Amino acid sequence: MARAFVKAIDRARTLVYIEDQYFWSVEIAKTLARALRRHQGLQLIVVVPRYPDKDGRFSGPPSRLAQTRAMAIVRSAGGGRVGLYNIENEMGAPIYVHAKVCIVDDVWASVGSDNLNRRSWTHDSELACAVIDSELDGRMPRDPGGLGDGSRKFARDLRLSLWAEHLGCSLDDPALLDVANSAQLWEAIARDPGHGARHAAHEHRGPGRIRTHQNQPVSRGSQRWANIVSRLVFDPDGRPIPMRIRNRF
Repeated sequence: MARAFVKAIDRARTLVYIEDQYFWSVEIAKTLARALRRHQGLQLIVVVPRYPDKDGRFSGPPSRLAQTRAMAIVRSAGGGRVGLYNIENEMGAPIYVHAKVCIVDDVWASVGSDNLNRRSWTHDSELACAVIDSELDGRMPRDPGGLGDGSRKFARDLRLSLWAEHLGCSLDDPALLDVANSAQLWEAIARDPGHGARHAAHEHRGPGRIRTHQNQPVSRGSQRWANIVSRLVFDPDGRPIPMRIRNRF
């Protein structure tokens, strides 16, 4: 799955959308950062839980520190083209994101049990499916990536269904298909959840459920041990030593 992900990201031109339980892998962040620097029109939107699943005195700092580092890498590469969010229910309570989804340019999609990190791809037993649907989607834009791949029915429908729920839109809202302006749409709704609902041109929008994601800081005194625990316990590398040296999967 790691090789499929890297290949898909190398072909990304307009949009990479990710839902992940952790998003703390430096290797993944660097792969995304290279793509963001190489293609100035590429946008990255990531949805994660608001709080780590284990957020105690000793379990919280490794999770938050690793995620903060990964987020800094992609933000440095993409600036305003990168958005990181969490979601909440209609009562304002955070929803724990346990999904593992990646959609690239409405062409390639992956769904499974593997998180985007070394542990899932080299250590744990996981099951995932990467899909390039044979059915083209005729809605505009017909070829978001501009590589002749077209847009595919499965990948696009999956993205639209998730975005309609998260952003408070109907499935036929034209803003969801405007892939080139995805980052602006998400940022506007995250800053003001009622943004879409108050505009006359979008009566079919309700309040969005997304919020800009901010990690709680890790104290300087905890950073050293938290970094070690993160690399060796939370996200261990199960690759053979030669592959580690060459940084290949």
